[in-house]
Amino acid sequence: MNNENWYNLQLMSQYNQWMNQKIYQAAQQLGNEASQQDQRAFFGSIFGTLNHIWVADIIWLRRFSQHPQQYSSLSSLPKLSSYTALDQLVANDIETLNKLRQELDRTIIQWCEKIAPADLEHSLEYFDTKENLYNKNFGLLLQHFFNHQTHHRGQVSTLIVQQGVDVGVTDLLKLIP
Repeated sequence: MNNENWYNLQLMSQYNQWMNQKIYQAAQQLGNEASQQDQRAFFGSIFGTLNHIWVADIIWLRRFSQHPQQYSSLSSLPKLSSYTALDQLVANDIETLNKLRQELDRTIIQWCEKIAPADLEHSLEYFDTKENLYNKNFGLLLQHFFNHQTHHRGQVSTLIVQQGVDVGVTDLLKLIP
């Protein structure tokens, strides 16, 4: 992969943090009761979906930590009680989940800054949550990682707007110089 792909990785890590800040700010305006109200989304609620994104990020980052580069910024990732339950609760309220999210977003940015363009060419072997073994291109797995976050944040932004709170501009264009 070339330097343009490396730049895109840095941009996506920054976009991830920026969007999470916007989404969590809007969710906190709603409060715990409204953010945890079942809205019939795939993970139930705003809170449930944000919680899922965090859990999935940890699962993926633990897989990424097995890259031959052994990225030191991924050495202190939080532990999960399960690496198969994508809906396990890691916090009881939106404020606590937001703090966890902020810490994780800083870790993601620091980690992405350490990834070299050549690292993206590596094939990464990992197990999914059903214990199926895969071997896939690391750079493409990173695209999936960020796309997964964007997919679910889109769901969350819809749920928030349905409750009357405007998330504001969400376009990646805002971060492109």
